[in-house]
Amino acid sequence: MQTVVIMDFGSQYSRLIARRIRELNTYCEILPHDAGSEILQAQDVIGIILSGGPNSVYEAGAPMAPSWVYEAGVPLLGICYGMQLIAHQLGGTVEAGTEREYGHAVIHKDGQDNVLFEGLDTEIPVWMSHGDRIEELPPGFRAMAYSENSPIAAMGDDKGTCFGIQFHPEVAHTPQGVEILRNFISSVCKGSGDWTPANFVSDAIDRIKERVGDGKVICALSGGVDSTVVAALIHKAIG
Repeated sequence: MQTVVIMDFGSQYSRLIARRIRELNTYCEILPHDAGSEILQAQDVIGIILSGGPNSVYEAGAPMAPSWVYEAGVPLLGICYGMQLIAHQLGGTVEAGTEREYGHAVIHKDGQDNVLFEGLDTEIPVWMSHGDRIEELPPGFRAMAYSENSPIAAMGDDKGTCFGIQFHPEVAHTPQGVEILRNFISSVCKGSGDWTPANFVSDAIDRIKERVGDGKVICALSGGVDSTVVAALIHKAIG
């Protein structure tokens, strides 16, 4: 099943990102920022999103993305802190901004065509929430947009597979944010956009049947949502 992975760096919006992806008929999973690469073998991962977060990438102990994220050859989108991570880990420079951007802002496209902003206005209202900014792009990247206080409000690599945006496309305050996510999934990740929750249930039942075979299952039911859903799926799968 096609899957978009969200690497969570402590953003309050990670679950909202996941909701937006699923609303675009694409399955996604949220993983901790230091998760291993096992997901690449378990699922058909078509894209990775690095979430925002409260840290500064240049501080000691700041959470970093694992190396497999960059080595997997999977399209990548960094949001806010995630964009700064990409810049920092791939050889760019991130510094504390002279002015913090929080709230409504307008970014201006640089005039060059790019797939992430395809079909969007030249001036795009967005929601910002950051104090740091990218001072120097990593090798092989170019700026795609700027705002009043951010000379680099969006960036992309020469291959058209790795992007970073300094704003939050998942919130309602970025009116065209869903279109940006749609462009990433459909045009960059080549997602089919045909997933529904019913597909997940069907797939889960098939996997349970394959795993259990002719065996028996003991299900500990606490009465909570998670165990109740598991019990219902097992019942549908093996009766």
